[in-house]
Order: sequence, then C-alpha cells, then structure tokens
Amino acid sequence: MRTDSYPGTLPAREHLPAAPAGTPVLDVVIPVYNEEKDLQPCVRRLRDHLVRTFPYAFRITIADNASTDTTPQVARQLAARIPEVSTFRLEQKGRGRALRAVWSASDAPVLAYMDVDLSTDLNALLPLVAPLISGHSDLAIGSRLACGSRVVRGPKREFISRAYNLILRGSLQARFSDAQCGFKAIRRDVAQALLPLVEDTGWFFDTEMLVLAERAGLRIHEVPVDWVDDPDSTVHIVKTATDDLKGVWRVGRALATGSLPLDRIARPFGDDPRDRDIEDVPKGLARQFVGFCVVGALSTLFYLLLYSGFRVFTGSQIANALALLVSAVANTAANRRLTFGVRGRGGAVRHQAQGLVVFGIGLALTSGSLAALNAAASEPAHSTELAVLIAANLAATVLRFLLFRAWVFPDRREDDPARAASSSSRSPYDTTPFRAGDVADSWRDATVQLLPVRPHDTDARDFR
Repeated sequence: MRTDSYPGTLPAREHLPAAPAGTPVLDVVIPVYNEEKDLQPCVRRLRDHLVRTFPYAFRITIADNASTDTTPQVARQLAARIPEVSTFRLEQKGRGRALRAVWSASDAPVLAYMDVDLSTDLNALLPLVAPLISGHSDLAIGSRLACGSRVVRGPKREFISRAYNLILRGSLQARFSDAQCGFKAIRRDVAQALLPLVEDTGWFFDTEMLVLAERAGLRIHEVPVDWVDDPDSTVHIVKTATDDLKGVWRVGRALATGSLPLDRIARPFGDDPRDRDIEDVPKGLARQFVGFCVVGALSTLFYLLLYSGFRVFTGSQIANALALLVSAVANTAANRRLTFGVRGRGGAVRHQAQGLVVFGIGLALTSGSLAALNAAASEPAHSTELAVLIAANLAATVLRFLLFRAWVFPDRREDDPARAASSSSRSPYDTTPFRAGDVADSWRDATVQLLPVRPHDTDARDFR
C-alpha cells in the first residue's frame, strides 16, 4: 500500500468559502481511452447542463489514458473552443492513474468524475456535489443499488454488480451500496490526504478509495441515480473482476495487519458545528470512553475466564496475577489500536511497559480485595471471589482510563501552538497538504455567494 506521505489529520469540515470570479468550484474529470466518437457529444452535453443548472464556476477536464485513435485531437479541439474545458494527456492506461493525476493537480475545492458514456442522468450531479460544498460530507457517490434508483441494464451486469458489492460487504465490511458506479465526487482536501494511500491505478481505484475513506471515518454521501447501461461498453468484465478480487485481497490484508495510517486522515470527533463552541470538554472524550468501556468489558470477560482456568491448578493469588497479566497485555494492545487510534509498531514497547504499570495498580487493588476477603472468610465461595474481583475491577477501570488517556496515550496534537498558528495562514485553496492537527481557520465563517442560475428550456439532446 502507498504510505509514502501523510498530509495529516483532516480539519473539521466547513462550508466552502466564496471563490474569486472565474475560480472553478467544481472540476469534473472525464477519463477516456479511444473515445473519439463519444467524447465531443458528451462534453458538450455536460457543459450545457452545467451552464443551465450549476450556480458556480466549473471546469471540465478530459483525462486521456494513452488513446491511440484521434481522441487527443478531439480533446484539444474542445479545449480550444470551449473556455470551461481543459485536457490532460497520460502516456499510460488506467482510470485510477488518470483520476489521481488530475485530482492531485486541480485547484478546484470539489473534484468529480463521470464516465464518457453519460449512463448516469446528469440531474444527479448537483445533488452529488452539494453535500461537499456545504461541508456536510467528504465524498459522494452515485448509487445504482440505493432505494429510489432507476436502472436499465441486462441481467448479467446486474448479477455481477450485486455479487461484487456483496463480496465487499462480506470481506471488507463495506457499508456503501455501489462501489463501481462511474459517478463520484470528493473534496480536494480529502483527496490530498486519501490519494497517497490508494495504490490501484485501474478500475479498483474507486473501491479502494471508498473502503479506506470509510475505515477512516470519513462521511460518504450516496445519491440514488437513474442509470441506463451502455451496450457498447468496452470494459472487459472477466479481467476487471479478476483485478478487483485481487484488490479486495490486498486491501483486506493491509487493513488486517494495520499497515495503513488511517487515523491520520480521520476527521476530528464531534466536528458538527453545534458542538465546536463547547468549552472545557476534551476532544474525543466521548468516543474514547465508549471504546474503552467496550474493550474493558471484553477484557474483564477474558480475565474471568483466565482466572477460572488458572484457579483449577493454583491458588487464588497466583491465578489472579497470571490472569490479570495476560488480560492486561491484551487490554493495552486493544485500547492502543481501537480506543486511542494508535497504529503501527512505533512506541508499542513503551506503551506496553506503561500499561504494565497500570496493571500493577489493578493488581494491587484486586489482590488487596482478595486478601481482605480471605481475612474475613477462611474459605470463601468461588462466586463470592468473582463478585469481589468484579467490584475491584470496576473501581480500577476509571483510574485505568484516566492513566491511559493522560499518560500512556496522550493526544499531544491539541497542545501544539506552532501547528495551530501555521494553520491560520492558509489560503482557502492552498494545495499544501494538511499536517496533523491543522485546522483550516481560513475557511471558518466563510459562506458561498450563489450566482444566479440561468434558466433555459430543457436541452433537446437530453433524452430523459
């Protein structure tokens, strides 16, 4: 997987600011390979639709994937004749490679792409990008499988599409409904942080991007679409399906081993505008507390099972120490990964050492409780021992959480004044990647000034 550069934790989402006249808010990319026949009518129809319905400046970028026919010439002619059209030439094939190249170089705050056949009804374009402009969502996808979608396609493609999405749900726990609909959008700041982690350069690019975004906790908005299958599609179904399955295996293995630093592209917890002004509440406290409780409940169950097993062969004090030691190591590892979002092997030994100190406190509490019980009753019942241990563990849980949060896994990003100061100097459209803890202060309190929509009659070429 790509892990060469990490732009850092994303700032809280904000409504995109007003842009200077002529600065495109939306950049729609059309990746093409040998599409000399369909390219011109597609671009003209899309441009006319945006002129009529989109209230912001826009750009249409033709991404040529090493075409061998006259597609490059057609693209250059369109760029010369239509001010909103630009062209980008790649000497290697791959839809993912084309999208990565264009999106990485674009200055528009919202990036989108659609297939050249325009199988998706263009009326879904504004609902697709509106949540990104408003700051509600990070990515948006058109879905042919969502409730309300209207789809016309053959049974073969219908079966393949649904089977593929079932595979994603079963293997990668994907919750989005349609990975391969060629109709997607992403905020540029999200793309800057997410694209360095996406490895695929072909058709699996979409799926990998969505899975990583979802696992990082980014918000994905789904738009039901009207979609008509293109009977002249040149996609090789068998090869594409094989490559996709290989990609599923690769991404699943990377997620299972924790080799992807997804915590570095996560949005801050509680970035809803309603809770940004709440004072004296540590950031992430609620999420961490819930995660700690879940891990603690499972650790307690694991501890009790271990204690019951060790108690068969040894005394209560030794059984308690062994069970608490094993469960403490597992508890520290689980809290490190799940509660406090620490990934990778860096600092793991130090965290375990600090966790053992916390374990010592828990051992003192539980051992002291057992000693007091044995002093009060010479042969206490096993159920009584368990009840005392549960009470002692509950008392130690609060102290363990405070020590974990303040000492073992402290969030030092909140206390870094240099990063907070550096973020205030960013321009709204600065292409410099965000670093950990940066907040896009320049976007705060910004609003978008809507330009009047130019109403026209329905496009005669739009057969809907």
